[in-house]
Amino acid sequence: MAINDAVDWSAVLGGGTRVALVQAGTFRSDAGALFGPVPRILWDRLVTDEIDHDHRLLQALNCLMVETPAGRVLIETGIGERVTDKVREMRGYEGTPIVPAMRAAGFDPATVDVVAMSHLHFDHAGGLLLASGEKAFPRARIVAQRSEWQIALDDNARIVASYDQPEIRLVSAWGEESQVEGEVTLLPGVSVVRTGGHSAGHQAIVVRGSGRGARTLAFFGDLGMRPWSANPRWVTAFDDFPLDSVAVKGELFARAAADAWLICLSHEPKTPVGRLTPDRDRYRFQPV
Repeated sequence: MAINDAVDWSAVLGGGTRVALVQAGTFRSDAGALFGPVPRILWDRLVTDEIDHDHRLLQALNCLMVETPAGRVLIETGIGERVTDKVREMRGYEGTPIVPAMRAAGFDPATVDVVAMSHLHFDHAGGLLLASGEKAFPRARIVAQRSEWQIALDDNARIVASYDQPEIRLVSAWGEESQVEGEVTLLPGVSVVRTGGHSAGHQAIVVRGSGRGARTLAFFGDLGMRPWSANPRWVTAFDDFPLDSVAVKGELFARAAADAWLICLSHEPKTPVGRLTPDRDRYRFQPV
């Protein structure tokens, strides 16, 4: 079934390429961790209406379904179905996981050709398997950077806390079949580029339409979580390589602003799609 109105947002990019946003539930993250080194006096007013009694913010699990003449690409898989009640409560995880969310939006998971993930943290790669342990996207190749697969199973204490390693081991052979290095075209018009920063092998996904009036959409993963991420200097406590995050965000955001790319934020629940515009020595996210 083609992209229809039963999605959270959709757009035609040109040349037979369309993209749709499917939100695969929500979870909550500690506000201080999301703003990392940014002083609270600078960010407190931004979250007054959102922060809960445990000082957490509501985070959407934004996934993108890309339809091109050459095939279908799913960007991100959310937390998925394989979570315990304890983890569900601790994370404040609610809503519909990616597979039933896709079905409700009119997409058959069996028609996905490629699953592209910005990185392998639990809230991005958790939906690769069904609750039964079967592949959620049986005909798809799953794409992450080679360096991300390598770091995800490291024994460093911070890495162990950041990745759901038992789940990653279950899909590692599947992932090894199509791991990539650097900038790679997945299908005509859909490419990934390694960014690092948030994690060792973090990548951005760029979708380009073609023909007259063609548009480009970029998914910057967790380098672009929420509207305030538009300031390249604002990084999270979850970024393993924050100086790299600042540098690469500056480069990518400058290009996105100059070329008027559409931007999809990875965890923004209310206004996930917009554009970046220059604002002095930083950028501002403007919803569309």
